[in-house]
Amino acid sequence: MDLQLQGKNVLITGGSKGIGKAIAEVFLSEGADVSIAARGLESLEKTKKELGGRVTIFQADVLQADEREKLIQSFIEQKGRIDILINNAGGSHGGKVMETEMELFYEALELNYFSAVHLSKLAAGHMREEKGGAIINITSVYGRESGGKVTYNNAKSALISFTKAFADEVIANGIRVNSVAPGSILHETGNWKRRLEENPERIQEFVKNDIPAGRFGTPEEVANVVAFLASDKSSWIVGASINVDGGQSKMNF
Repeated sequence: MDLQLQGKNVLITGGSKGIGKAIAEVFLSEGADVSIAARGLESLEKTKKELGGRVTIFQADVLQADEREKLIQSFIEQKGRIDILINNAGGSHGGKVMETEMELFYEALELNYFSAVHLSKLAAGHMREEKGGAIINITSVYGRESGGKVTYNNAKSALISFTKAFADEVIANGIRVNSVAPGSILHETGNWKRRLEENPERIQEFVKNDIPAGRFGTPEEVANVVAFLASDKSSWIVGASINVDGGQSKMNF
């Protein structure tokens, strides 16, 4: 399917590896002008090389508000406008509630939630001038039901809620906001890869019992949904949270 994304200016946070990198590849295949942002310059340069030099890189630590502002400003200065923002940066912190320091709760919210809120506001300010745009937040099925680390789940749950609230606010300006909630995704730099190597029997049992599709998902399967949501082919989808999980989540609505 031609998603008609040719020439669209796309910014992907956490874009140097895993799901973010796969998202970049899909948008490149659709002819978009792709930029990726991440904290580590070395990983950004490595990914740019692996993608044939076809992406623009921005080094930014999205934990820091001033760097988020600088990121959007630099992007606009270089690209002229922002058509699509993918808030993909995120990570897991801590363990059980009573064993997790409050500092990790704050950090998880800053990385997984506040960074996306701030970048969305900054990008939407420019998108409003162009009378259109798309923002996709990468959340998690564990933002919708129990499971996983509590700090991460809390933050992703908040991001799903923000997605709906902000979507309803800015759709009148032609800006569509949605989120994608992946289930367990296997990639080389992810937690599931490490766990699989540490205890293959336990993880294989998890897949058998907890994922009806009988396997882990791939970053590309998430990326394909993201690209669709960013395109005009999904023009009537506003404020939605789409599970991409092989049936893993337990919810029935």
